[in-house]
Amino acid sequence: MTIGLIDYKAGNRKSVENALNYLHVAFRVIERPEELVHVDKIIFPGVGEARAAMEVLAERGLDRGLRDAAASGVPLLGICIGCQLFLDRSEERDAVCLGIIAGTSRRFPPSIGLKIPQIGWNQVFHRGRHRLFDGIPDGGSFYFDHSYYPDPADRGMEIGETEYGLSFVSAYARDNVLAVQFHPEKSGPHGLRLLSNFALKGG
Repeated sequence: MTIGLIDYKAGNRKSVENALNYLHVAFRVIERPEELVHVDKIIFPGVGEARAAMEVLAERGLDRGLRDAAASGVPLLGICIGCQLFLDRSEERDAVCLGIIAGTSRRFPPSIGLKIPQIGWNQVFHRGRHRLFDGIPDGGSFYFDHSYYPDPADRGMEIGETEYGLSFVSAYARDNVLAVQFHPEKSGPHGLRLLSNFALKGG
């Protein structure tokens, strides 16, 4: 089992690499779409700006590669901006995203009365039972760092929900495509368990 880590000249790849090394999970860094044939699963790590990230993906052909991988059933995990870029578009500079999942990445409105971005620990409440959260307690805390949040068109995809001035989808899943708005690689034992669930279980 080998995980492909998407490299788009930004993000939080090194922290994810450290977490996978700790879990003894083999991985390789992916810079070109042709390299995707050498991996069994894909993680799109996150931190960055939506339009800039999409420009790098398009320049490298990884936008097409990720769409093809999702369509062919390869398990994908999007983290933070990866979670947002799986959607159709982002309100961040009105970026057109990958369109793997119907929906929009929305900015927290000032009306929530809280600091934007949300930075720090917050609870994730399970919605339904999903293998990604096996062994993780309902309401367990994860580390967030974001000004935007995913709003998938089909709320039936929601597997995790978080409160920050409003209730938002903090994790969603459809078949082989999974995504979390928080950073599991920075979230201690719960985060390591989630990465392990993705890497070592059925996707």
